[in-house]
Amino acid sequence: MFCAPPQALRPSRPLLPPPRCSGSTQSSPSSAGNIRRQVLQPEGRAKLDPRSDRDFYAFPRLVKHVDDGFLATLTDLYRERLRPESDVLDLMSSWVSHLPPDTRFRRVVGHGLNAQELAKNPRLDYFFVSDLNREQRLELDSASFDAVLCTVSVQYLQSPEQVFAEIYRVLKPGGVCIVSFSNRMFYEKAIGAWREGSAYSRVQLVTQYFQCIEGFTQPEVVRRLPPSDAGGKSGSSSPLEALMRLFGQANSDPFYAVISYRNFKPM
Repeated sequence: MFCAPPQALRPSRPLLPPPRCSGSTQSSPSSAGNIRRQVLQPEGRAKLDPRSDRDFYAFPRLVKHVDDGFLATLTDLYRERLRPESDVLDLMSSWVSHLPPDTRFRRVVGHGLNAQELAKNPRLDYFFVSDLNREQRLELDSASFDAVLCTVSVQYLQSPEQVFAEIYRVLKPGGVCIVSFSNRMFYEKAIGAWREGSAYSRVQLVTQYFQCIEGFTQPEVVRRLPPSDAGGKSGSSSPLEALMRLFGQANSDPFYAVISYRNFKPM
């Protein structure tokens, strides 16, 4: 696996040393998080489309997968939770950045499945391509990031327990992981537990991904729902609106984020 700088970086931002792509680790702490239990059953990991994810994402998709309201909420959350001059890993990233433009970070490393998409992301200092459903190990130093982000992609992980153990490993003590998602997905590539779940069960699923790794703090949940969803009134939407929400075509995308820290939450 190769680590490479994007093809277009802002000239005003100096390049920083790339993350190591050897098997080297820092002295402390060096091991992945201990997996307490497996969250998913085999049928919950299955996808309708058995093709390799690398093949599915072979061509760049230069589109936004959620609406502007969702993205604005996410950027505000990052502005609140991410500290300036920190090291950030954007896991399962894309061609656009959701980081606050007014916040400077020491290093932003991107990961994904399509190099063309990642090369267009203006906030990435470096990126690497790998399929987390084939190989969960991240070729990155232990305890090297202050934050790990995963935006509208957690629904595709078939081995989330191992991936979250790796997230724990690469986070510094006190580092934060923010996993955000909505009701949109590539239906045929989402795992069974996600496809067949509800909004509530999906939040609980991501919460369990954190809880199954020893050392993560109790997860926090952030919800920002459209008025029709937040009101909780049955029959408040038409069958057509319900169908549109099912396929991610509602006028406003619901926002969910599950947040946890390695070992402790900094004051």
